[in-house]
Amino acid sequence: MKKILILVFLLFSSNVLAHMDHYKKYNKIEMEIFRNGELIGYNYYFFTRKGNETIITNQIKFSVKLLGTTIFQVEGHGEEKYFKDQLISYNSKTLQNNKEKFVNLIFDKDNNKFNIKGSSYSGEASIKNIVGNWWNHKILQTDSQISPISGSIKKQVVTFIGKEKIDQYGKTYEVDHLKLSSKDMSLPKDKRLDFDIWYDRKNARILRVSYSRMGNWEYRLKIIE
Repeated sequence: MKKILILVFLLFSSNVLAHMDHYKKYNKIEMEIFRNGELIGYNYYFFTRKGNETIITNQIKFSVKLLGTTIFQVEGHGEEKYFKDQLISYNSKTLQNNKEKFVNLIFDKDNNKFNIKGSSYSGEASIKNIVGNWWNHKILQTDSQISPISGSIKKQVVTFIGKEKIDQYGKTYEVDHLKLSSKDMSLPKDKRLDFDIWYDRKNARILRVSYSRMGNWEYRLKIIE
């Protein structure tokens, strides 16, 4: 039954509008990052357009402290470029605990594939892959995603949990609660995808993402302009 529900959900949401049409009025999406209920950082997305080209710039920064000492920190910048609905390039640089990670992705139009050079993977990839950034609801409609930090490719399964109401920044939303998990459960736990996602289907927005890894984490959509 769950598989039927999620299939209906995906067919419905993917046929309402062309993908980038959902975002044509957006200039900015701001998400706050919490760990164990404490605000520790942000993830911002900025949209610019020129004709049929759309560029989404991603900024992320957070740090975890223990007894006043920083034990984990991430700061990164990325840029996705689309021509109409086609991703044509993605580039990112991330500093994670002073370790540099990166992705350089180019769409090979002649061969209809992505070429990736990343800190964790270099090679070809199907254009069905979605870069795993939380501004993009199409991450819920694919069976494989590309890490926005390292370029690694992970197969995934999205399961419909149920309809819920959530309160966020003084507003109440009716949402679909979804589970996004790695297809390959033999992966080490720290390499698996394991996210709970609350999705506003009416407005095609991911409102909240949570996961557990060295604490309980949440990304919450605060501002959209």
